[in-house]
Amino acid sequence: MGLARSALLWVSENRKLRQSLPRYKFIRRAVSRFMPGEQPEDAFRAAAELSTRSINTILTHLGENIADENEARSVEEHYKGILDQVKKSNLDSYISVKLTQLGLDFNQELCHQNLLALVEQAQSLNNMIWIDMEQSSYVDRTLALYKRVRKDHPNVGVCLQAYLYRTKKDLDDLLPLSPAIRLVKGAYAEPASIAYPKKTDVDANYFALARVLLGKAQHGVKVGIATHDRSLIQSVCREAETLGLSRKDYEFQLLYGIQTDEQFRLVADGYLVRVLISYGTYWFPWYVRRLAERPANVWFVLRNLV
Repeated sequence: MGLARSALLWVSENRKLRQSLPRYKFIRRAVSRFMPGEQPEDAFRAAAELSTRSINTILTHLGENIADENEARSVEEHYKGILDQVKKSNLDSYISVKLTQLGLDFNQELCHQNLLALVEQAQSLNNMIWIDMEQSSYVDRTLALYKRVRKDHPNVGVCLQAYLYRTKKDLDDLLPLSPAIRLVKGAYAEPASIAYPKKTDVDANYFALARVLLGKAQHGVKVGIATHDRSLIQSVCREAETLGLSRKDYEFQLLYGIQTDEQFRLVADGYLVRVLISYGTYWFPWYVRRLAERPANVWFVLRNLV
């Protein structure tokens, strides 16, 4: 892991910095590049604008590691309201949630109840819930809850992280369920004992996993290729063409404000594109993890601030 990425991930997990740095105006100004605002209305406005460019969206309320039952249930109620608003707005927008927002840290059964309630409401509205993946210590519990809900509800998907050695086996275990998988590289600080430390190895594993997913794309597996790496995007496109897939058999999932030109290019070339829009006040650790995914973004931010 590069020094810049290591330093950024350390900042994202430092409680004191989480509390102090967001107070600075230049930090708040910088994050606006990657987030349309803190309120749901900001996210819906951005989603509506993207829809005019034939780009669909995923909405996520930033937050994690909730340790109170009432707060976890309030997150569930918040997302139920968002699902209703998506329906009224006639937008093609899914919801993405971290299970630690729903109580995973302190009550796994409560987390299951909250997740199931969201998935059932989404299903009644012809919508979908994506489950974000968090640090490696949550992978087993996250996948267990996903499998439990997926048995009866096809409208739920889960994120897998290519930088973990275990992910190939996790994917193999999930495939019999005809899952929905969002494949990412990974954005947390993990030791070399469980995660590839070199970018080249992560990239190679990402493409190997993507090939498996693409091979199942016409057999009930919903595939979300979530990367901004243009080389990987090109490799995925070539592999899909080799497999005889149409450009509508899978979709690219990218982040709001990052490589917007690439998003427009993919749409113009006939690919499905879905953009993740984040909102909420708990944005600092999320923002720093986005910078850590590609430390060159730091220089982009500094140039814009100057």
